[in-house]
Amino acid sequence: MSDLEQQSREAIQKGSKSFAAAAALFDAQTRADAEMLYAWCRHCDDVIDGQTLGHGMSPVADAPARLEALYAQTRAAMAGEIPTDPVFAAFQTVALRRGIPERYALDMIDGFAMDVAGRRYATLDELLEYCWGVAGVVGTMMALVMGVRPDALPTLRRAQDLGLAFQLTNIARDIVEDARNGRVYVPGDWLAELGVPEDAVADPAHRGAVAILAKRLVDAAEPYYASARWGLRDLPLRCAWAIGAARGVYRQIGLDVVRAGDAAWDERVVVSGRMKAWRALEGGVLALRSATLDRIGAAPERPALWSRI
Repeated sequence: MSDLEQQSREAIQKGSKSFAAAAALFDAQTRADAEMLYAWCRHCDDVIDGQTLGHGMSPVADAPARLEALYAQTRAAMAGEIPTDPVFAAFQTVALRRGIPERYALDMIDGFAMDVAGRRYATLDELLEYCWGVAGVVGTMMALVMGVRPDALPTLRRAQDLGLAFQLTNIARDIVEDARNGRVYVPGDWLAELGVPEDAVADPAHRGAVAILAKRLVDAAEPYYASARWGLRDLPLRCAWAIGAARGVYRQIGLDVVRAGDAAWDERVVVSGRMKAWRALEGGVLALRSATLDRIGAAPERPALWSRI
């Protein structure tokens, strides 16, 4: 294992135990590439949010300058210039090996630019534009890492859908914490409908309404989870197992948020080890079905869902 691969593996193990567990199901080369891509995504997010491996968010005064630096470093890496930062060297390695288009990498940073600008989202469609930048495009790049061709748009849309579902789930889980940090992702028309002021989302007085909003976000994610399931048939079996397991674990987070109701923000909702094991097993069964029965005939047509691809 190269130094870049080792550093990337350490980053994923500290930054996302769930993704690290899923990545362990990949073959060696796919795992290394997925971890290097993840390390770059995590680094960019941390730079903007003042975090360390996704923890300890703190406002940064020079966020616009940091954003411009990320754009510049990413463009340079994609152009073949030798990076001085190991994170960008790792990203360059996987991007060139897997044919990741520059526009996808820049779309991700565009998502972080929305956070820097303090953008609010009036409708679900506007929120999905943000979800594309910070998650949908990541799912698309991960599909390329797993061997999907850049011109296989139907499969890439399914990968995009899984990223969108993941982000909607994250937003549901973190509504209150995000609001305390000055970020409100819930569509403004939903807030207005329930009489929740944008500057009072974290107020315990609105906790009942926030629980309703969280359920609406989780419900909005469901058709994307369902669509993503049909992309598994186009992946190698081990990759399908890993993604099927991750899909099950993340979907469980949303289900647990809804089940907790008003108490979902008393402490951070996490999936138990036993449930993760069950979802991993379930993902394996789904992967086997995807590699056999699901390949008989054409996949169902993708529903009329929001899409960037």
